[in-house]
Amino acid sequence: MEIGCVFCMINDGDVEAEILHRDEVCFAVKDISPAAPIHILVIPVKHLTHIESINADDMLVFPRMFEVARDLARDKGVLQTGYRLVVNQRDDSGQMIPHLHLHLLGGEKLGSMV
Repeated sequence: MEIGCVFCMINDGDVEAEILHRDEVCFAVKDISPAAPIHILVIPVKHLTHIESINADDMLVFPRMFEVARDLARDKGVLQTGYRLVVNQRDDSGQMIPHLHLHLLGGEKLGSMV
């Protein structure tokens, strides 16, 4: 746990959130400021910050995060209609919380990324 990290505090139960999934590798919550009708964050349990600083063992978190995102997309009914997965890294990307996380966005036609 990283002191002051809101995602670590959610994982520890110190901050309330709507948990949609939890296992030993990652957990998923509804985003409190959604950018789409479906906006879910898939977050590693272990406090990881930036991709370039992750070691080979920690890279194993990514397959599980993508599995969870896929399953949540299916559960929310957007697996066939379409959804977007986004990982923001550092300030210029808009990363607001310095704890690695995957955004699952869907539920409407999403705009172009360019």
